Amino acid sequence: EVQLVESGGGLVQTGGSLRLSCAASGFTSDDYAIGWFRQAPGKEREGVSCISRRDGYTYSADSVKGRFTISIDNAKNTVYLQMNSLKPEDTAVYFCGAGPRIGSVAYTCRAQAGVGSWGQGTQVTVSS
Repeated sequence: EVQLVESGGGLVQTGGSLRLSCAASGFTSDDYAIGWFRQAPGKEREGVSCISRRDGYTYSADSVKGRFTISIDNAKNTVYLQMNSLKPEDTAVYFCGAGPRIGSVAYTCRAQAGVGSWGQGTQVTVSS
């Protein structure tokens, strides 16, 4: 059974930084995509940034490009999301999600295709 445990959320001022971590376990193959998704109040969950475990390909939503960076430590089975230049519109619950890669990592992330495992979520609040 795949388990994802997130940490690192919190309250930060506009322009500040946070780093989210997601410790993953239980995968039986390395051909999966893992990443970060967020859900703001009253909005649908959206893919923020994802990475392919096997080949390291990444995808980031246009809204976070240049500000957020996803990385993976394969030895620790941990995925990180470094978030810089945070804005109030980044406020949301951030979820770590993973699943077998279906097509490109971008498709997996944007459509949440095949993402069947989820963490409990961590709150990120950016004050203006």
